[in-house]
Amino acid sequence: MKTILLLFASNVFMTCAWYGHLKWKFLEGRAMLTVILVSWGIAFFEYCLMVPANQIGYRQEGFSGYQLKVLQEAITLTVFIGFAWLVLKERLTWNYAVSFALILLAVWFAVAFKPAAGGVGVGGH
Repeated sequence: MKTILLLFASNVFMTCAWYGHLKWKFLEGRAMLTVILVSWGIAFFEYCLMVPANQIGYRQEGFSGYQLKVLQEAITLTVFIGFAWLVLKERLTWNYAVSFALILLAVWFAVAFKPAAGGVGVGGH
């Protein structure tokens, strides 16, 4: 659970770093370098949460690298939906909702089944 909370918090920072500048008034008309530096400053905090989330998830909570990545992507979309609605003032349309549901299905597939011993994947021997 600690991993999920850290991933969620890190994605709040990531989403702000990647998309916040699209609506933030204080960055309007600023040089692209300024926008990039502000985004990097915000992204620093994303890394401060993402790295421990992955360490804890992998070493203590038993997630595989694949599971961590799929979870992170689903959390990213969840955070982005809220951000798009609240900050960008964009509504979630049916086609985006369906695509999000398919990604949630991918998360379920990623965490519901344990890989075989030895980690042999599709097409392996």
